Amino acid sequence: MGVRTRTRAENRKEAKKDVAFARLNNCPTSPRKMRLIADLVRGKRVELALHILKNNAKQPSERLRKLLLSAIANWQAKNEGVRIEDSDLYIKEIFVDSGRQLKRLQTAPQGRAHRIRKRSNHVTILLDSRNKPVAEEEVAKEETEN
Repeated sequence: MGVRTRTRAENRKEAKKDVAFARLNNCPTSPRKMRLIADLVRGKRVELALHILKNNAKQPSERLRKLLLSAIANWQAKNEGVRIEDSDLYIKEIFVDSGRQLKRLQTAPQGRAHRIRKRSNHVTILLDSRNKPVAEEEVAKEETEN
């Protein structure tokens, strides 16, 4: 591996350390239906987004809620010793890409057949905090120094 390639890879790795994300692959819902739900929570605080998803009647909202809980758990794993309430987490990005399609045939009149496409999607959630997190150990260390 070349020096430039290695440094670029290390820079990408450093940038990913700060961002917590979660992915849901091959979710058996059409991307159009999932985007309707994703648009409701884009840019919102995590607590408000969980409340919106819990009280939404649409079917993809439950899967999106579980994905958001997974992203929160990933954020906690990366920022140990930091409380979620103090960090003011919000959904930085959420995007829905189309996944694979299952192609099926349905019988039609007069010996014909119609193609049915069962769509799926991939969802990615990126979380960020408006207040940069400070670990409790670092706060205690600063207090002892003063």
